[in-house]
Amino acid sequence: MNTVHDESTSLDTLVEELRRGEETWAAMSLSARRDLLTALSEAVREHAREWVDAACAIKRLDPGSHLAGEEWISGPYALLGGIGALSETLAALEAGRSPLDGTRLSKAPGNRVAVQVLPHNLFDRLLLNGFRAEVWTEPGVTAERLRETAGLGQRTPRETGGVGLVLGAGNILSIAPLDTLYELFAHNRVVLLKLNPVTDPLLPVLTKVFARFVELGLVRIVTGGVELGSAAVAHPGIAHVHITGSVTSHDAIVFGPGEEGRERQARDEARLDKPISSELGGVSPTIVVPGKWSKRDLAFQAEHIVTQKLHNNGYNCIASQVLVLSEDWPQKDEFLLALRGAFAAATARPAYYPGSDDRCRAAVNDHPGTAEQIADGSRVLLTVPADGDIAFTEEYFAPVLAVTALPGQGQEFLERAAAFVNERLSGTLGANVVAHPRTIRGLGDGFTRFVARLRYGTVAVNAWTGVGYLTARATWGAFPGHTLQDAQSGIGIVHNGLLLGGTERTVVRGPFRPFPRSVLTGRFTLSPRPPWFVTNRTAAVTGSRLTAFAGRPGWAKLPGIFASALRG
Repeated sequence: MNTVHDESTSLDTLVEELRRGEETWAAMSLSARRDLLTALSEAVREHAREWVDAACAIKRLDPGSHLAGEEWISGPYALLGGIGALSETLAALEAGRSPLDGTRLSKAPGNRVAVQVLPHNLFDRLLLNGFRAEVWTEPGVTAERLRETAGLGQRTPRETGGVGLVLGAGNILSIAPLDTLYELFAHNRVVLLKLNPVTDPLLPVLTKVFARFVELGLVRIVTGGVELGSAAVAHPGIAHVHITGSVTSHDAIVFGPGEEGRERQARDEARLDKPISSELGGVSPTIVVPGKWSKRDLAFQAEHIVTQKLHNNGYNCIASQVLVLSEDWPQKDEFLLALRGAFAAATARPAYYPGSDDRCRAAVNDHPGTAEQIADGSRVLLTVPADGDIAFTEEYFAPVLAVTALPGQGQEFLERAAAFVNERLSGTLGANVVAHPRTIRGLGDGFTRFVARLRYGTVAVNAWTGVGYLTARATWGAFPGHTLQDAQSGIGIVHNGLLLGGTERTVVRGPFRPFPRSVLTGRFTLSPRPPWFVTNRTAAVTGSRLTAFAGRPGWAKLPGIFASALRG
């Protein structure tokens, strides 16, 4: 059975099937588990077009539009990357090696260790030239401890963790499958996956993709509303809950709905009697460090920030919501002019996510006289004071971007910006930083200290934090330390294809300028305009070719990818 409603007998049956599947999972060797991943990869590759067509139907996009590239890249491509990373980790463990063997480890600020996760191989160096990513450990975690624990649940595969419930996200369609894999391989839990009602049309595709896992009783995929979700959370056979969604949904699960739930939360009296992990979004910032930019820099970075906001029409947990500028930057007004132009020129798309139009109207109503309704009111640009605004504490989850400014330049601005985003904005999932390489070099160690001060699960410098999401060996989740009573952007991590313990954040770096202008910054890279940019006109072709490559990597596929990417 792949679809149930709220009948307790049906739920009982599913949980019992998974309990038997847990025994199967415990008995499976690492080699057999890798075979399952191979079958999963082949199934994703086979059904990738069907997946993207279903995604475009959900989001009311033309499958022939360049916007379909978002669904290729954040859908089957992302899942295939995760499968490949896990398969390599299992192969290392099976051979008696650490998954970190051959991986570059270095020192990071504050007694941390940095693990290079991008580029991971030669193909990464070619396809994502100029992009880098490191996973930073928590302070005090040593390289020796990392090596000894890498592999997590796959180091003791017979010690399973029961039945886990995954409450899937309704926006990015690789989230639920990737969360399912993390439960299986990081925690050795078999999975009851409940889809978000927005993504229910993806059920036939996911059923085909996970067919082998379903046959063996390792995964069950269900659809249903709040009643089913509540029954599954409360079911005594469920050992753990993982949710991707809003902090409101999290709090209702943990403490109960309505006023009674809020009172319980105030007393820190959880109603949930089992552990929960979560990824809950938040108010993500983009900090623009003042410097001397060319007109083409201003235009490109305006497109970059508009992408951070309008990718998936703003329905991303790490969509940039607050743009932080320097009041004293001589080019501030020129940059805002370029930003407004890029914001207005981005391709129109339907507001498919429930409540989006209402949230846009609320943003306008909350800011009388300072809200700019762009593109027939479907996008909202806010100018807000730095001393306080609702846009700093409420995630709009809609095409709404707030702009604020702080005094200072150089190191003074960095100190103010770090304090502002750490202390004034809700959530800790991701923060973006845009800075000219010459400015970064001039700031020296001060810029490194600034990055280390940002309390976010992913920090992206001259890149979007979404690159961290796409990097299979990177960690993904909130900055550690949140509690059930104040969950912010969530508790725990996912992705993490190396299966590392003791991690704190991922730091991504990208090229300030695309190829060929990158040579003028002193850091030559081959990366053109990235395919995830909302302005990339060949994103769908590039995305489909990248997906085919991720399914079966091969040198012969590279020329076609490069040709499409360079036209974007």
